[in-house]
Amino acid sequence: MSKENFIQVFEYQKLRYDGTNAFKKNHFDAMVLFNEKNQNKYYTIIHKGVLFNSYVGVIQIGGLTIEILPKADKSDSPDKKTWQGVLLNMLRVCKHITIDNVSETNLKKRHNSILDVYFEMYLSEIENLVKRGLIKKYRRVQSNQLALKGKLVFSQNIQKNSVHKERFYCEHQVYDKDHLLHQILLKGLKILENLVDVTIKDKLNRLLFEFNDYKDVAVNSSHFDKIISNRKNIPYYKALNIAKMIILNYSPNLNSGSDNMLTLLFDMNKLWEEYIYRILQNNKPIGFKVNFQNKTHFWETKTIRPDIVITSDDGQTFVIDTKWKIIDTNKPSDDDLKQMFTYCLHWEAEKSMLLYPMINQTDSKFGVYHYNGLNRKCKLGFVSVLQNGQLIKSVELSKEIFKKFDVL
Repeated sequence: MSKENFIQVFEYQKLRYDGTNAFKKNHFDAMVLFNEKNQNKYYTIIHKGVLFNSYVGVIQIGGLTIEILPKADKSDSPDKKTWQGVLLNMLRVCKHITIDNVSETNLKKRHNSILDVYFEMYLSEIENLVKRGLIKKYRRVQSNQLALKGKLVFSQNIQKNSVHKERFYCEHQVYDKDHLLHQILLKGLKILENLVDVTIKDKLNRLLFEFNDYKDVAVNSSHFDKIISNRKNIPYYKALNIAKMIILNYSPNLNSGSDNMLTLLFDMNKLWEEYIYRILQNNKPIGFKVNFQNKTHFWETKTIRPDIVITSDDGQTFVIDTKWKIIDTNKPSDDDLKQMFTYCLHWEAEKSMLLYPMINQTDSKFGVYHYNGLNRKCKLGFVSVLQNGQLIKSVELSKEIFKKFDVL
């Protein structure tokens, strides 16, 4: 991928087709159509450009790749490779990607874009499947035969063989490799033909040759619903999940031109929420349980759902609501205080916390709710994902969050 066709921006940043970069009007037109088809949720259309919001990830239009990065940094020129590493690590912790070369203490491995990571994962998974041997499955087919085989399809037989009485139009089973699993993987490979970097083009072509004899079908979401899990197709799970991402996020000829579009976008608020949960779940102290997105009835058919609820064996309960945004105050807003108070009452939690990414802020002290003598408290907490340009280890981040509740 050439640098001229690769643009990195940060969330809430503007991108215009003004002649200063590779972003052109045809790219803009494709992005407008794509956003309209998705209820305008991914970014805001502005004069000759777009204003990104809380969605981060990658948009690839034709030969142009736009990578949208998160940023919890007040610097006017934050390091893009560092924040790309932060995003990759969050995706890794949340199991959206499985990569060994992004560790919690080392960001030396450089990726052109996040899409490249997914492409490499996809090709490696399929390559492993080919090496271990692609599985065969039974499938039902209908065709003309010179001998009766399986079940005769009367209507088709009359229509096709009224002259050739020696033939039989039958429905029967075959046992081969040309089945739904491989047809899905093939569709993913064919989409990548015009998207992958030259460095992995050879591997892609070798795999396309392996799948050359399989039917090329128009795969949609209903095909993935037809997959029945069993012992034989367990090794296919990772490859199928990536294929699903590639196929369902691919928009061919969106603006009636040659600008095929592939998107991989994540809501940073939801990603931050899941990231904090997995950090706590995987590194919790002995005697504690961490629950994610607890939901309970609140009023009639309405429900409430705190992000994270922590309980201990000795009866303590804490509630965390995560917020991915930069704030300049260390006092909760009135609306947040009311929301957290409701959580405290419903889950009988003594302490609650609104957890933000840290810039230069310090935690507030626990404030006490004045309600019928109940000892319910709330505070603002801040944690950083970086320390001296390096990713903070999960165990250290978890320990820091638990300390904020005075339990360690």
